[in-house]
Amino acid sequence: MTAATVIDVWVADLTFPGYMDRLHGLAAAFEKAHPEYRINLEGRDFRTLSEEIAEAAEQGRPPAVAEYYFAVTQAARDSRTRDGRPLFTSVEKAVAGRTEILGEPVVLGDILPAVREYYSVDGDLTSMPAVVTAMLIYGNKDLLRAAGVDELPRTWGEIETACEAVAALENGPSHGVTWSNHGLFFQQALAVQGGQLADNDNGRSGRAGRLDLSSPEMLGWVQWWQRLHSDGHYLYTGKIPDWEGNMKAFADQDVALRITSSNDLNYMAQAAQNSGFEMAVGRCPGPDGQPYGGNIIAGTSLWLANGLDEVTQDGALAFMQFMNSPRNAADRHVASSFVPVTRSSYRLLESEGWFEENPFHGLASAQLNTYAEGEGEGVPPCRGALFGDFAGAQDVMTRAMGDVLLDGVDPVERFAQATEEAQQLLDTYEKDRDENGVRSPQSLRVEYFTGMEVYTGAQLENAVRGSAG
Repeated sequence: MTAATVIDVWVADLTFPGYMDRLHGLAAAFEKAHPEYRINLEGRDFRTLSEEIAEAAEQGRPPAVAEYYFAVTQAARDSRTRDGRPLFTSVEKAVAGRTEILGEPVVLGDILPAVREYYSVDGDLTSMPAVVTAMLIYGNKDLLRAAGVDELPRTWGEIETACEAVAALENGPSHGVTWSNHGLFFQQALAVQGGQLADNDNGRSGRAGRLDLSSPEMLGWVQWWQRLHSDGHYLYTGKIPDWEGNMKAFADQDVALRITSSNDLNYMAQAAQNSGFEMAVGRCPGPDGQPYGGNIIAGTSLWLANGLDEVTQDGALAFMQFMNSPRNAADRHVASSFVPVTRSSYRLLESEGWFEENPFHGLASAQLNTYAEGEGEGVPPCRGALFGDFAGAQDVMTRAMGDVLLDGVDPVERFAQATEEAQQLLDTYEKDRDENGVRSPQSLRVEYFTGMEVYTGAQLENAVRGSAG
């Protein structure tokens, strides 16, 4: 009997209950359909996985399939083997126009356009999207209704108006709204205004060389945020990013509104049920009087190692397609509220009545596919920034915002300083790329580690459980 071809697959363990069990189940199902292969799937700490992949590459044994957090996309593209070759090859080029691989239908053309765009260069899909999330606004309908607010805010101005109404409630919550001090919110605020963090179209039309954390779009967001805080409407826990604290504030009805990821949808719904209030969910608001410029996405994608033999490469590609088959992508959404990554998976859920029974679950997909519900204006831009040490830049902007909120420092001066700090990090990254092919832990970090609190799925679980009773 011929030995099975082993395909090493390293994925990020996002720490949600049952998360790795589902992935191991997919690996087993693929092996059953393809007994000539064995999927050696390993879940590794999402905070250090990028560094572990680089170490394995240095030793000449990188996995055939490696998962990277979206913020490390540029580092994945820049990474080199120990002999200087690109560590990864384009998924689309490896598929080479085939419609199926080992009998598994190729789904590349079925991926949501906004998602495909994020992971593409000049139309070439370099990695396979896996986990996809978008930003949404959540509301406590009971509190909002009591304050005379009938609809969720769709603009920043409407958030202020709703907060003022909530503040007038007798025995109402301590604050109107909250969100985490995390880089995702800065990116989304820029996207809805059509703003950018980096030159060369956010690193899309050319390599990003200069960063700007003090653009008019950034300062418009920061100054509005500061005013909302100083007026007593925005709840800042004082921690960065404190996803758990913000979740708990919503669960305990200390705020009426929370802006956060679609990833939190199942947890937010559970928190509302535990605490006995009705929840509403809507599109992430943008500035007043401006067209809705676009969205950012977060999540992960799967990268294909360069230089694999044909049998191993086809097995790896087939497994990628299998993971994103309509059924499997749909089940991933139901289990984790991640955006259904393909059109077919969305249509499957729709045909099964999932969105009719769970209407909030379709909102992230709708947000990524139209400018606004019912307007039918096509797909908004979703081309988030690409540059090295993205996590470091997020660290810089969140620390700057903390200074603005807690110490009242001038936003213009503080974010000009932040731009200089972030530029130094990018320059350091580029030096590491030139000299080492991206090896420094700083170049490969997915979250910031300067004393900041790191987000894990267990935090949300704790916050939801804490709200019951």
